[in-house]
Amino acid sequence: MTLFKFFAASLLSFVCVLQPAVAMPEDNVALNQFYTQFSQAFEHLDADLVKSIYAEDACYIPENQSKEITMGRKNIIALYKKFFGKIKHKEARIEVDFRVIERQMETTNATDIGYYLIRFYPPVDAEEPVSEFAGKFVTVSKKNEDGKWYLTVDTNNRAEPPFYYNAKPSPNLYYGRQFTPLTTENDDN
Repeated sequence: MTLFKFFAASLLSFVCVLQPAVAMPEDNVALNQFYTQFSQAFEHLDADLVKSIYAEDACYIPENQSKEITMGRKNIIALYKKFFGKIKHKEARIEVDFRVIERQMETTNATDIGYYLIRFYPPVDAEEPVSEFAGKFVTVSKKNEDGKWYLTVDTNNRAEPPFYYNAKPSPNLYYGRQFTPLTTENDDN
């Protein structure tokens, strides 16, 4: 009987290990909040709004082949400040939106996969049209001992805007404010 109990306990432990971790509702809320903070940072051109979401040792892998990997929160935030500074200097504004299409969860790790869209609004006196570009992203987040999630890896590359527009919502995953496609003069004819 003791052997049977040992075997049953071992089997139960093994089966529990095989079960994928299920995201708790509060984990999804915390992870989805990252995208709200990014959107606010872009809208206000304020890099400090995303400072708290990156881990101290986070890394950013840029889309540009000629750029190296940026290591550390301080250096990542410096990139945002430089980028936002260029937009401010042009007296323009930008917006960003995200559509998370997949979240792979473990107890203290999460990987988000999705699309983003950035809209660039030139100064009114420039008489230039609004432009947009889109991309794909992957983020890796880790839940620290304090129970808070932090981005540890952030990477993106370009994609055609229709990928963003055609992405379908998934339950409990961030789906943004749903930009509508820009129209061009050719579309109107």
